[in-house]
Amino acid sequence: MTVADTADVRAYMQSLGQQARAAATVVARAEASVKNLALLATAEILDASRSELEAANQKDLDNARANGLTEAMIDRLALTPDRIDTMIEGLRQVAALPDPVGSITNMKYVPSGIQIGQMRVPLGVIGIIYESRPNVTVEAASLCLKSGNATILRGGSEAIHSNRAIARCLQDGLRQAGLPLEAVQVVGTTDRAAVGELITMPEYVDVIVPRGGKGLIERISKEARVPVIKHLDGICHVFIDDHADLVKARNIAVNAKTHRYGTCNTMETLLVHQAVAAEILPVLAKDYAEKEVELRGCEQTCALIPEAKPATEEDWSTEYLAPVLAIRVVADMDEAITHINHYGSHHTDAIVTENYTRSRRFLREVDSSSVMVNASTRFADGFEYGLGAEIGISTDKIHARGPVGLEGLTSQKYVVLGDGQIRR
Repeated sequence: MTVADTADVRAYMQSLGQQARAAATVVARAEASVKNLALLATAEILDASRSELEAANQKDLDNARANGLTEAMIDRLALTPDRIDTMIEGLRQVAALPDPVGSITNMKYVPSGIQIGQMRVPLGVIGIIYESRPNVTVEAASLCLKSGNATILRGGSEAIHSNRAIARCLQDGLRQAGLPLEAVQVVGTTDRAAVGELITMPEYVDVIVPRGGKGLIERISKEARVPVIKHLDGICHVFIDDHADLVKARNIAVNAKTHRYGTCNTMETLLVHQAVAAEILPVLAKDYAEKEVELRGCEQTCALIPEAKPATEEDWSTEYLAPVLAIRVVADMDEAITHINHYGSHHTDAIVTENYTRSRRFLREVDSSSVMVNASTRFADGFEYGLGAEIGISTDKIHARGPVGLEGLTSQKYVVLGDGQIRR
């Protein structure tokens, strides 16, 4: 269905859902070689379509600036040559990953003589709702396809030209592999009513994955009639322990905050053990000043960094997505863990320490979907985790948690093998 056919949004979305449900049946039984062919063909098509992709993205960037979007939003929207390279590499990585569909694990005999195990199966039709970043279109489509699912993609209106251009590449790849084009559908209307329809079609959609601002995700979580895989905030922490290698600590603390500001795995609060605060904080203050990062700190932080602004209670629970950083000096590791578990969003938190016992305790006690030792929080990403790409990062505690890759887009069913046994 074309964009011109979307006047009746409900009928349009129902049509997309029907087509996705039919396509899901075909994709679920497709051989891995066929799915991989579609992915690799799409990679080649994207590479050959760079000029078209960049032209489409430029339209979105021009509109974004005309509409007064923030620089952080414009950065997320930009489809740079490097990001196109990353999309292409992500497709190839996903194609190289083992196909989870049909794999059987945990087979065991029970006293009755039957064998019981679990088989991975696709979820079915996955609805993805996201903002700004057009590369999500490729990441989400590739993971859904490889895991045997059909997908309906609803990107933000600010990226409509980019998403349509990418969708054409994806459907050309499906065509080359002989798979139904409806296996990957990009919603062609920018009408916000389309979101309301997508999240209330349990007869056609099996799960919703929202990627965007807190307001969007809260709305979807409240109104959806299908299961939602979500995270609300990325309030990530780095804790510099008094047993830290301060060279490592400096590099990690700078990278975690300044590598990119508008991502959910960017550090928003830095915690520093009081025993090393006087040594490390003035050095970090100079690093952050060079990057024009505004610092907001506790009383001890402001004493060590005179240019820092006093932090408010709200700062400890704010996802800035901007060059702003909250800093707190803590008495010990207990206080650091308590702070993280109270103010954090269960996304990604890191400790810098050379103390093995403390690192193990941090891993065990910090209640987040990714917990790191001596590494930047910016690594909390499906591509960096070797998943090829990710459909999102889940901070839920059921089914999928952390970066959601292929296995997170499947479920398991029990399979039983017998030889004529009957229950007595």
